[in-house]
Amino acid sequence: MSQFDRRTVLKTAGALAATSLAGCTDAKKVTTGAANNLTSVAAAPNWNSFARSLAGRLYLQASAGYANTHLLFNPRWDAVRPTAVVKAANATDVQKAINFARANKLVLVPKSGGHSYVGASTISNGMQLDVGAIRGISYANGVVTIGAGARLYDVHAFLDKCGRSLPTGTCPTVGIAGLALGGGMGIHTRAFGLTCDRILSMGVITADGKPHNVSATVEPDLFWALRGSGGGNLGVVTSFRISTIPATKLGFFRLTWTESQAAAVVRGWQMFAQTAPITSWGNLHIDARSNGTLSIHVLGISTTGSAAAAAAQLESFVGVRASTRSITVKTHMEAVKYLGGGTTSPRTGFLAGSDVLKGPMNAATITALLGAVKAAARAKTPASAILDPLGGQAAKQPAGGASWAWRSALGVVQWYSGTPAHPTTAQLKTAQTFITNGHRAVRAYSAGGYVNYVETGRSVSTYYGASLPRLQTVKKKYDPANFFHTTYTLA
Repeated sequence: MSQFDRRTVLKTAGALAATSLAGCTDAKKVTTGAANNLTSVAAAPNWNSFARSLAGRLYLQASAGYANTHLLFNPRWDAVRPTAVVKAANATDVQKAINFARANKLVLVPKSGGHSYVGASTISNGMQLDVGAIRGISYANGVVTIGAGARLYDVHAFLDKCGRSLPTGTCPTVGIAGLALGGGMGIHTRAFGLTCDRILSMGVITADGKPHNVSATVEPDLFWALRGSGGGNLGVVTSFRISTIPATKLGFFRLTWTESQAAAVVRGWQMFAQTAPITSWGNLHIDARSNGTLSIHVLGISTTGSAAAAAAQLESFVGVRASTRSITVKTHMEAVKYLGGGTTSPRTGFLAGSDVLKGPMNAATITALLGAVKAAARAKTPASAILDPLGGQAAKQPAGGASWAWRSALGVVQWYSGTPAHPTTAQLKTAQTFITNGHRAVRAYSAGGYVNYVETGRSVSTYYGASLPRLQTVKKKYDPANFFHTTYTLA
């Protein structure tokens, strides 16, 4: 299946300036008086002592293995070199890393799967705290306990043996932490809500190095804030307890239309997103072809095990039968592999952004949206507008509340442009032009952006809607000195 299909549910996180991620010094300068004929010396952090204290490993830039250790999913960020990478083995290592970074005035950024669109889990002249080794999984009585570094494929493979699943995205190498903390959309969003909605409790280390186990009844303000604010804002989460769902067979449909029917398909998809039963889900792909034309298709599922009725309902809303149609049934793990493109993901270059649609777009806006993708096709820019529906269970606030702000929205548009692993300035500019044109096209219907699709050049406040004031209050309570700070974190 195509790269765009593989990223159907979770297009997991581009930017234009790697150095914008908040620089800091990795040594404090101590200068003595000239009369003593002494020069400036660096009171460097005691890395040796710190390394010995860890159950995991510390990598400095000169360490063997550093070259591969600090890399993210998107190769664009390969040139960003943290001063140190901590591969935490457990929550105690996370505490020690936070305390060490704070004592030595190092900016610290957490990394789980490393899929951030803006490379937010790496940083020049700072510390990358990698929780990828904290990936244990256990299950009992409908609840799964997951280490923050676990990858989505591993989570689903484990739960499948128990006959259970989770509503998540699809990219197999995405870390559970980044996905869940930012919300977590997927094929089960309408039937079971977001990933964050099913979190029962979390283990988290805050900026003061103290551990917390938060839930709807224990430190409920931090619990609320973590469910939807994104990673790296309020602390480093080390574990999740999440309520599972049945791992049932799913009905799949894939419907394709010609470019001449594109506007009708968008209108029909909007009606489907508004009125289809919560057992149905389908996302719309509008892809730029290199020959200057558009490819239009919807990939959808039905949790009933048969997708025929869902496909027929969508076609009725469009008003035109699909040019090609495929209807299949897949087991839980067949669906996971199909949607994720297999069991792992190759590192991929891309630039992307998003708009949350507050309601159905009118004819002029639909024309403008299609025009933005068409302009990219004519420019031979690899580009897609991918529309994911919300509604259903995702429209309901979960027990304990969540800071994810878009309960009343129709859906989310992702603007996605594939790039070479190490794109030129011109290639990035071309990709950014497409994304900017997309934003402009739907501006009248945009409520903001999806924090898991964070992008440069956009105010952080636009990802949080009405939740922003309360989030800022929680931030001041748990991180009063703004220890967790980069260009993309809450202020």
